[in-house]
Amino acid sequence: MGKSDDITWMQKENREQADFFIKEHTLIIQFNQDVDHHNAIWIREQADHLLEVKNVKNIIFDFTRVTFMDSSGIGIIMGRYKKVIFIGGKIAVCGVSETINRILSLSGLYKIMECYPSLNEALKSV
Repeated sequence: MGKSDDITWMQKENREQADFFIKEHTLIIQFNQDVDHHNAIWIREQADHLLEVKNVKNIIFDFTRVTFMDSSGIGIIMGRYKKVIFIGGKIAVCGVSETINRILSLSGLYKIMECYPSLNEALKSV
């Protein structure tokens, strides 16, 4: 995803972990590496900060660059879901590999969110 007039790119330190974008009322979290307990705290803090200070209703988690995720990643998704569901928002994922798809399926997260093949398709649907 690149910068454009209708997308706000949130410059943050530790960009090797994740990039954060806002398009209209949707927060896009693009993970730039595998999601584990080492980077989950920082990602969660950044996402929560943006939820508080920006007018965000929906969240899309982009897993295009992720090959591994532990339970910390599930926690990131569940925690953000609990925050946006109360304002009528939705969450979605895109770009999931077979491994990540299996983790999301086994965890039951597909009961609360949709999975899309690409970020553009996810943005059209939320």
